[in-house]
Amino acid sequence: MTAAPRRLALAALALAPFALALPAAAQDGQPVRLIVGYAAGGPVDQGARLFGQALSKELGQPVMVENKTGANATIAGSEVVRAKPDGMTLWFAASPTITISPNVMTKMPFDPARDLTPVAPILSYYNVLVVNNSEPYKNVRELVANAKANPGKLAYGSAGVGGSNHLGALLFARRSGIEMNHIPYKGNAPAMTDVIGGQLNMMLDIISTASTYIHSGKVRAIAVTSPQRNASLPDVPTFAESGIEGLKGFDVGGWYGVYGPKGMSPELVAKLNKAVNAALAQPDLRKRYKELGYDEWTGAPQKLAERASQERAMWATVTQGITVD
Repeated sequence: MTAAPRRLALAALALAPFALALPAAAQDGQPVRLIVGYAAGGPVDQGARLFGQALSKELGQPVMVENKTGANATIAGSEVVRAKPDGMTLWFAASPTITISPNVMTKMPFDPARDLTPVAPILSYYNVLVVNNSEPYKNVRELVANAKANPGKLAYGSAGVGGSNHLGALLFARRSGIEMNHIPYKGNAPAMTDVIGGQLNMMLDIISTASTYIHSGKVRAIAVTSPQRNASLPDVPTFAESGIEGLKGFDVGGWYGVYGPKGMSPELVAKLNKAVNAALAQPDLRKRYKELGYDEWTGAPQKLAERASQERAMWATVTQGITVD
C-alpha cells in the first residue's frame, strides 16, 4: 500500500467510531422523523415539538414532527413498526398506547413489548381533577361524600374509553368506594369545554393543558394524581392528602418515551439515547417542561422498558371488562 492510500485508510479508521453518532442518513441531510400519535396542538404534540427542537441541536440535523392520529395512537406506532431500523424514524410515544391499549384493544396491530426498540425515557406527567365552578365540593373528601349521597349521578369526561384519564378516574372511584358516570369524548378539549359549560361535573386532564384553565378561573382544581404536589400547581393537594384510606399512596400518571423499530443495533440505540439525554439537559427545554408541570424522567432504554412492563401489568387489573374496537 502506498503512503497516500495508507493515510486515507488510517483516517477512515479514526473516523469510524463517530459514524454511529448520528442516524444512518445524517450525511445526506434527510430529517429524522419524530412520529406523534395525537393531533397538532395537544399536550403530546406540544411536548414532542419542544423536544424535537432540542434533539435537532444534538444530532446536528433536522427533526421533523409528523402527526399520525387515530386508533389510540396505534396508527403512529404502526408507522414506526414498519420503518427501517436505521434511526431515521422515531416515535414520541405517550404511555397509554404502550401500557393501556394492549389490555383493552380487541385488535391491537402490534405488540409494544416485541415490535419496538426502547430508546429513552423523556418525562413523566400527571393529571389534575378539575370540576365546574358551580359544584359544591371544594376537596376530595367533599366530592366523595357528594358522590356517595348521589350514586351514579356525578359525570366525568375523558378523551375516550380506555384513555389514561378515563382509567385514572375509574381507579379513583373504585378506591374511594363511589360510583360515577363516565362520558367518553373524542379528545380532552371537548370534554374540558363541557366541564366549563356545566354539562359535565368533572374530568381528569394533563396538568400541562389543564393549568391554563385553572389559572384563568374557568375550572376549579380539586387534586393532582401525583404522589407529591406539582410545582406548577403548588396549592392543589394530592389525592393521598385527602386522608381517605383507599387513596393512600395514590400515584397515577403517565409518561413520554422515545421508541424506534425492532432491530435497531445496540450501538445506534446507545448513541441516540445519549443524544436524547443531552437534549433533555438543555436548560431552555428543562425550564419549559417544568413550567408545563412535567417531571423529569430520563435514563437508559432499560428504564423505559421496565416501567412499561410494570404499568402494563397494573392496568391489566384495572381494565378487566373494558374493551375498545
